[in-house]
Order: sequence, then C-alpha cells, then structure tokens
Amino acid sequence: WRSSATCKPWQSGRFLPRLWERCQPPSRKGINTTAGQGQQVSAQEKQVLEDLEMHPARRETENLFQEQPETGNQYLEDALLRSYLKTHLPPKVLEEVNQDLERFGNRLLTKIRPLGWECELNPPVFRQYDAWGQRVDQIVTCSAWRKMKEIAAEEGLIAEAYERRHSNWSRLHQAVKLYLFSSCSGGFNCPLAMTDGAAKVIESLGVPGSLKNAFDHLTSRDPKKFWTSGQWMTERRGGSDVANGTETVARKQPDGTYRLYGFKWFTSAADSDVTLTLARVADAEGHVKEGSSGLSLFFLKVRDEEGKLNSTQVQRLKDKLGTRQMATAELWLDGAKAELISAEGRGVASISDMLNITRIHNVICAVASMRRMISLSREYARRRVAFGKLLKDHLLHMQTIARMEVQTRGAFLLLMEIVRLLGLAETNMASEPDQLLLRLLIPVAKLYTGKQASAVVVEAMESFGGQGYMEDTGLPVILRDALVLSIWEGTTNILSLDVLRSLTKSQGEVMAVFFSTVQKKLELASSTAKLEPAMKRMRDAISSLTRFMQAAGSKGALTMELAARDFSYSLARIYTGTLLIEHAARPDASSTDISAAQRWCNQELCPAAMELENSSYETDEALQDSALVYEGSPAHGSRL
Repeated sequence: WRSSATCKPWQSGRFLPRLWERCQPPSRKGINTTAGQGQQVSAQEKQVLEDLEMHPARRETENLFQEQPETGNQYLEDALLRSYLKTHLPPKVLEEVNQDLERFGNRLLTKIRPLGWECELNPPVFRQYDAWGQRVDQIVTCSAWRKMKEIAAEEGLIAEAYERRHSNWSRLHQAVKLYLFSSCSGGFNCPLAMTDGAAKVIESLGVPGSLKNAFDHLTSRDPKKFWTSGQWMTERRGGSDVANGTETVARKQPDGTYRLYGFKWFTSAADSDVTLTLARVADAEGHVKEGSSGLSLFFLKVRDEEGKLNSTQVQRLKDKLGTRQMATAELWLDGAKAELISAEGRGVASISDMLNITRIHNVICAVASMRRMISLSREYARRRVAFGKLLKDHLLHMQTIARMEVQTRGAFLLLMEIVRLLGLAETNMASEPDQLLLRLLIPVAKLYTGKQASAVVVEAMESFGGQGYMEDTGLPVILRDALVLSIWEGTTNILSLDVLRSLTKSQGEVMAVFFSTVQKKLELASSTAKLEPAMKRMRDAISSLTRFMQAAGSKGALTMELAARDFSYSLARIYTGTLLIEHAARPDASSTDISAAQRWCNQELCPAAMELENSSYETDEALQDSALVYEGSPAHGSRL
C-alpha cells in the first residue's frame, strides 16, 4: 500500500476509517482570507490561490468524479443469509442469533472495517536484531492487528462453536459470524481458522488434562486470556505431501517432553501463541520411521514465560502476493520444547480434524470475498453513470453481476450445508450417512468455492473499470487475498484425489448417501411447478453421473484419477444445484430464489460424464497431455 506525500489515508497518526476515502485537493476554504479578521494574504498564499484556480474546462468536468460505493450493515443487506436462517433455525435460536448478528453487523461497519484497513496499510515487520546486535527475532504487528485479536475474543468467534449454547446450531452461528467478519478482518480470519482447528483437535482428543489450559485459552471470550494457534506443517520439500516432506525430528527428554529439530518452510500466523506441528520421533539410536506412519502430532507454546521464543529462530517473513496483513515465516526449530499429543505414528490421523476445520474456514473466506465484491459492484452500479445512464440500467452489466450472484448464492448454501452437518456431528446428532456426506462435501466445497472466488472476484473487479485496478480503492487486496483460496489447505487437484479417497475408504457407500440425499431433497421440491425445468436438468445430471460411475468403475483406477477434478466439479454442481432448488421450494421463496436455481441448473452439471464421452480419460489422451505440455521444451522426446 503506497501513498504520496500529499495524498495520505492517514494524518497525524490518525487513521481515516473509510476504505474508499478519496483524496481531494485543498479548497479555497482551507486558507482563511477574511479581511475582517485583519489577516494579510502572503505572497505564498496568493500563489497557492492562483494555483487552485481551475481552467473552465476543468471546472465543467468536476462533476464527473466517480462516487464511491457505500454499503451498510452486511447482515441486514444479505437477503439470502437472512432467509436461510429464518428457514432453518428454531424460533428461539433465530431470535437470539438475529439480534446478535444485527448488532455485530453494526460493529463491523463502524469499528471493525476501519481496523481491517489499517491492517492492510501496516503489514508485519521482522526485526531480527536489536540496536546492540543481539538477536531478538521479533515480529512486529500493528495495533489494529492486536485489536482484532481482542475483538475476536469478545465476539466469541471461536468460543461460539464450543460453548454449544444453541446445541447443534452453535457451529452454524459461529460460521455466519466468521462469514460476516471475513472481509472486514484485515486478514485475521486466517489465524482464527487455525485456532479453531487446534481447538477441534484438542476436543477430539477428549481435552486431556495437559491440554485443558490451552483449550480454555483457545476458546476464551476474555481478550486477556485468548490465544491464537498456528499450524506448522509445510517443510522444505513441499506442502500437501507431508508423509514424504516432513523432516523435523522429535527427541524425547527424561521428563517426558520432546525437543523438536527441523525447518518449517511456511508457517502462517507466526505471531500466534501456540501451534500444532508434525514431527518424526527418533528412537534411542536416533533413527526415524519414514512415511505417514512415522509422523506424530505435537503441541508447543511459541514463547516461554519470559516472552522469548521457544528455541526457535525466525529465518525471514514470506513475501506473499496476498494475505500480507498476516505474518508468515520460515522457522528453524532448534530444540523447541513440545508435547506429544497423538499416539506415536498417528499424527496425520490426529491432525485431520484441524484440516477439516481450516478447509471449512477456507470456504467461508471464499464465499465472503464473493459476497463483498458483489455488494460493492451492485452499489457502484447505482452511482456510476456511463453512456448517459447508470450502470444498473445497462442490461448487459446487470446480467454479468447476476451471473456472479448465482455463483455466490450456490456457494453460500453449500457452506451452510457443511456447517449444519458439522453441528450435528459435534453434538452427537449426526447419523452415519450424515458423517459420510460431511467427509465428502468438505473437500468438494473447498476446491470448488476456491475456484469460484477467483473467477467472481476478478469479474467483479472488472465491473469497476479502471477504478478496480487502483490500490487505494481496496479492491486489489480482495483479489490478491482470494487467489490463495484455491492453493492453501490443499490445491484443487490434491483435494480432488482426496475426494476419491473418501469413496475408497467408504467402499463406495458415500456415493450411495450422496445420491439418496439429493433424491430426497428433489422429491420435497417436486410440487413447485416453476422449478420443473431445473428439476429435469438435475435428474438428467444425476443419471449422467450414475452412468459415469458405472463406466469409470469398469475402466480402472487410471480413469478415475484422470477424471478426479471433473468428477469433483460434478459433485459440487449437482449438490449445490439441489440446495438451490430446495431453497427455492420454500413456501415463502421469492422469484429470485427460483431464478437462481434455474440459472444454476442451466450450466453443464456433470462435466465428468461429458469428458468421458469425449474420451478425455483414455491412456492415449494422457500421453498426449504430456506431449502438448512439453512440445518444444528440452524434455520433449525424452521419456516423460
């Protein structure tokens, strides 16, 4: 974020709270020329006044300055969110949640959004040495970032899910608050994701006595007690392949604790209080077991009681494309004291709960970024005049925003379905089919909404014309932060393969649950005549998916691997379309609910079946993929 000497979003240390604050040239009112006050106009002031005199042509264009879009209380302006809560929450829960969200929406508008902007303007700084050459490895964050941590505690953005005040609806309440908070958070949504994940892991372990204090801090509403957690997984060999990429070694100490030695290549929220990490336990001879079965899960405090780093050195902060508000670092662990919290060799299984939670948070961020950009786009369309009329009166412009709106509505309902199922699972109310469906939908939703967010945010930026490309509008940062959503917590291809693993692990049972759930939802909506075209397309898509499963199953594992991405997209589009139809079949559904369902179902709902018919998954096509990619490169002609 840059500013010139004469055009700054802050003055005298005071931050201007409007994201869209526009720097204006000084007016004549800024210089007092009242003769009655006996003040003389100096030569310098006269020159300034002369400089301010505009050419007539310039004065005539003064009214062409573009108006900034103004949004209000996010909760009150989100019709889909409000209608969803009204439909699903019990009356008493709805009353309490509605009051909380309306209050929170006002706080977001007046207090939190300005802090988020300040976090953008003041990213963390790494101070490696003090003035006397002593190594301190201090990550300096701005006051707004620290205030965000206090607000997160006060609002119960983690606590809400674990207090279970609303039974199985508690997780959904938390998810909605995070959804509203995300686009205002100045990047603080990321440490909250890992904090939630750490709390979930500890809860899944039964909150053992040694971790009770940590759990209480991670789920506290007291700003003075609240802790955030990191997630130190990625090492030098890469990201998702932790089984082969983890080199960190854990050596057991006489007191039962462990000392960790290794290099963590990418540690998000490096300023957190605690973290979970994977390492390989060394035996008495110093040998470790390779592969995933050699990985164990550890809990450690980032700093000791004196505030010094826990035998850890900060190598540097990462210079990232986006999420610059949050400190991401390379860390050397040189004997960091840690506690083994999983069974030895069960680290990957134990941390899976954390990955599920952080992937859900990724979906929350994706949907929130889409909603934010569309909210700004639609408001801008009410103010910006082009070719003699407002943008909202240009049919093509509104068609473009409407298409983005359909994508965002679908993504939102998919998010709500996942957190609804998670809430059931966390209160022991989920059936076995519910749990299987949740296991399938988490990677499906994460991979699909990550791609949706990138596409929608780019398209929405274009709706502002050249203004969308200007840093001081705040729009580019939304784009940069959205682009990571298809990368971290598993790329699209990695998650597509994870979807296949869920099929294998359940021996195909999860697909039976998928088809059964979709059919039940469609049956309940079958009495709505206006939805019949969408219903027909959905039934055709289900038939196509069934045929694909049968045909791909007879062709072997290679076919499913090549089809993994298209298959996952097919699951996302079919299930999301079903949710849109279900929502549009409500007795009090609006015409826009029906339109959104119809438009969603007008796209290709089962790309896997279409590509199978095109022979895209044949061995010859796979070989041709490599030939296309490497033609003209030094590798061309070698064995690929």
